[in-house]
Amino acid sequence: MKTFWNLRRRTLALFLAAAALILAVMAAGLLLEEAAMVTDFTRRNLAPSLRFPFGTDWLGRDMLARTLAGLSLSIRIGVLTAAVSALLAAAIGLAAATLGRRVDAVLSWLMDLMMGIPHILLMLLISLACGRGFWGVVAGVSLSHWPSLARLLRGEVIQLREAVYLRTAAHLGVSRLGLVRRHILPHLLGQFLTGLVLQFPHAILHEASVTFLGFGLSSEQPAIGVILSESMRYLTTGRWWLALFPGLALAALVMLFAVMGERLRRLLDPSAAHE
Repeated sequence: MKTFWNLRRRTLALFLAAAALILAVMAAGLLLEEAAMVTDFTRRNLAPSLRFPFGTDWLGRDMLARTLAGLSLSIRIGVLTAAVSALLAAAIGLAAATLGRRVDAVLSWLMDLMMGIPHILLMLLISLACGRGFWGVVAGVSLSHWPSLARLLRGEVIQLREAVYLRTAAHLGVSRLGLVRRHILPHLLGQFLTGLVLQFPHAILHEASVTFLGFGLSSEQPAIGVILSESMRYLTTGRWWLALFPGLALAALVMLFAVMGERLRRLLDPSAAHE
């Protein structure tokens, strides 16, 4: 028992540390949004130094401030799109598993259709249809990330329906809505929260990808995709810091979200704390 609680505390500490780092990055980015837009031609193309740890770009903008502002924007977009996508997945997964065979067949076909289309192509099409920009990216990422989680939740509900206590409750006259609210939803909470957190890194990476390709956020916004896209023009001139540090920062942010998702899974599954 002592070892069990030590492992649980360690898992919780890692989860909270990752969450605190992400919140710190988001707060720093919000504070540095104005500084990220300041141009100063007297400090153009400076290599990394103590004054400018990430260097400066061709307009004299501080790359550290731009990177933090871009990460903050990506986190906000990731939170919004992951929440919308996870809620959509939960609604569709529950509907497919509880509203009968015909509804299940239609929604399962829709999941297969969405998963059969190349992911990046689907996001680009939705983003273009919604007018690009901020809301185009949000719509593109949100409406393309739900099928895998919906399929997982549907499978969980189908297995849960065969449980003795649910069959007994149904025979005793509990309505379908009552079964979902009292028994199915509490059981799915762990899978839903874990899926929600694990949606974040995918959402952030795909937002950066769409923006990098020019179909996402506008070039005026200090987004990571914009920064990486612009830096490609200057790599051949030896300005390696323009892409290296923003790219590493994006990878580190994605890893932090992955750590949060894994630790949350262990916290919600007590047996996993023994691993």
